[in-house]
Amino acid sequence: MKVKRIVIDVHSENLDLAKQFYGGILGLDLLMDHGWITTYGSDEQQHVQISFASEGGSGASIPDLSIEVDDINEALRRMQAAKIPIEYGPIDEPWGVRRFFVRDPFNKLINILTHQ
Repeated sequence: MKVKRIVIDVHSENLDLAKQFYGGILGLDLLMDHGWITTYGSDEQQHVQISFASEGGSGASIPDLSIEVDDINEALRRMQAAKIPIEYGPIDEPWGVRRFFVRDPFNKLINILTHQ
């Protein structure tokens, strides 16, 4: 048996917030919409990963979710344009990633990163 995918489920009474943040700002594709549940992701990239952490690295908090992007500067520009506060970074970490943290509309701490 192989796990084909892992999906994080976040409770929300307002699915439009997910549409604005994950679809609009981060540009994820709407993969499924049943009215009561929506799933965002990438039609091009389907990776199965789940991480467990005892700390967030470099003294940072442990994020609830990590999202790797191909253009960290564009992701940062979009967050700033949407007036979403940056809680950590942007910073080049010693393990080879550049990242910053923001909170999504559901108060989840999101690690936006790119590998250098």
